[in-house]
Amino acid sequence: MIVLAIDPGSVTAGYALLQQEGRKIHYLESGILKFQGKDEFLHRVNDIYQQTLKLVEKHQPDEVAMESLIFVKSPTALIKLAQSRGVMLAALSHKLQEKIFEYSPNLVKSTVTGHGHADKEGIQKFLLQYFGLSNFKTHDESDAVAIALCHLLNRGSIVSAALKTKKTKNMGNGLASALAHKIKDSAL
Repeated sequence: MIVLAIDPGSVTAGYALLQQEGRKIHYLESGILKFQGKDEFLHRVNDIYQQTLKLVEKHQPDEVAMESLIFVKSPTALIKLAQSRGVMLAALSHKLQEKIFEYSPNLVKSTVTGHGHADKEGIQKFLLQYFGLSNFKTHDESDAVAIALCHLLNRGSIVSAALKTKKTKNMGNGLASALAHKIKDSAL
């Protein structure tokens, strides 16, 4: 099982590939995608799409994990992030329609470090201990490794919950779908 994780962004995005064999998780590769930052955002859309598509075609992952949207102070930054994420999802969905999962930043942090409000340095410290990795180009890259690890560590429970939910309702995929019954029950 190879998982591709993406920490989305509108100028740069982090990506990571991890492989799980039985109980062992191996680091394969990570890096950043740089989009045409000099151009206005609308001119970067095709570049975001093409680079994401090339990443999938090159590595042929079995599943993809992405970070869900986070709260940011600037509405403009949030809109660009959401649009970039949408373009990436469009590129990913061609080959991996039912195999895309999303995780909140707090779930990623708590899964990887044991603390949902860990800082970037805490994540990198854990990745150094777990994989021996320390030379990340950006926080986007280390975040992508953490997202991939979170997915593999939570995969069994998330996928089985999503499959059970799909049998009763066609609600899509990802973490929100897997936990939809809990959200619905708590609203009652």
